[in-house]
Amino acid sequence: MSIPKLSDYKAVVGRDVVEELYILASHVGNRSIKMVNSTAVGGGVAEMLHRVVPLLNELGIATTWDVIKGGADFFDITKAFHNALQGKEGHFGEEVFKTYLAYNEMNYHELEFEEDLIVIHDPQPAAMIHWKKNRKNRWVWRCHIDMSHPNQQLWEFLRPYVEQYDGAIFSSPLFSPELNITQYRFYPSIDPLADKNRDLEAAYVEGVLEKYEIPTDKPIITQISRYDPWKDPVGVIEAFKMARKYVDCRLLMVGDKAADDPEAEEILAKVNDAAGDDPDIKIIFLLNSIPTEINAFQRASDVVLQKSLREGFALTVSEALWKHRPVIGGAVGGIPAQIIHGYTGMLVHSVEGASLQIRTLLKQPELAKRLGDNGHQRVKDEFLITKLLKRYLLLLVALDHPGQPTILME
Repeated sequence: MSIPKLSDYKAVVGRDVVEELYILASHVGNRSIKMVNSTAVGGGVAEMLHRVVPLLNELGIATTWDVIKGGADFFDITKAFHNALQGKEGHFGEEVFKTYLAYNEMNYHELEFEEDLIVIHDPQPAAMIHWKKNRKNRWVWRCHIDMSHPNQQLWEFLRPYVEQYDGAIFSSPLFSPELNITQYRFYPSIDPLADKNRDLEAAYVEGVLEKYEIPTDKPIITQISRYDPWKDPVGVIEAFKMARKYVDCRLLMVGDKAADDPEAEEILAKVNDAAGDDPDIKIIFLLNSIPTEINAFQRASDVVLQKSLREGFALTVSEALWKHRPVIGGAVGGIPAQIIHGYTGMLVHSVEGASLQIRTLLKQPELAKRLGDNGHQRVKDEFLITKLLKRYLLLLVALDHPGQPTILME
């Protein structure tokens, strides 16, 4: 499938939405952006950048994307940082911080930062700004994780670097800590024309289920996410087993790993132990996920779960809602922004709650359909890539007017 152009989105979001983007881009003028993150594959950030970068270029905003480098020691550290910033307790020694800073300095010197706007994504490269002296361009830190209850020792270390930026972007007001720099809210987004979200032929969906030996004789409950402790995959299995006592169904768990995540195999082993030899639980670990197959898994599901314990945003929720699937999500992070309880999906706080909602949705198909349809409209209104493009264009305008009390990013 060829890469979609902006004009292709008119059929999805309407001609007026696409034309507004061109009008905004003309007001922004001849600008350039550099995106920097820690991985080119795996996870929602990389997925968004793969589409945002070419579309911004099509709008006339010269946009590039660089991925930082690091050894296993660096990514072990930044994975621990990720968990700690989302609330995991622990203590970091001085050598950890020295190693983190050494890799940031190395990456800074290997990259060039001449664009009008530098967007640094997440904690891994956050300290690079420290080595950019007398800068004339704007730097913004884009944090995709839930920072509502960060590990205080780590945050005291990182905060002075973050406050060197011209602004910070968070996915929710609930995520943003107190800072002495301007903050913006950007919802993440999905691409409705990407292979992971576009319409599929029924025969292809059936073929994917056959390939992975997934029977269709019972309703399918699915969670698709990285094998990460915050996604609570073991809790998903427990909820499924409780629900199955009341309604016959199957559980499908699909996950891969991000290139900067060393924890996945350990979590996968725990998931396999929890599943045992249960014939109704299918666990799939994808070393190289195929987007159309992920799409097919979601479309084949009767109910989709995202039972996270902590969460940055969980674009898997929007992906499933876009396909009119009813979704049960943990009431954490950015999930409540996508799921309005009882209207676009169901929010839960426990294994028992997830089990109850699985039973409810399987026994009330009309309710499940209504939630899926409402969820689709919610995603169309707020979480598509065209809305994210608009926010980046408005950010360029906002950075031209520092100190103004209100810039709406809608």
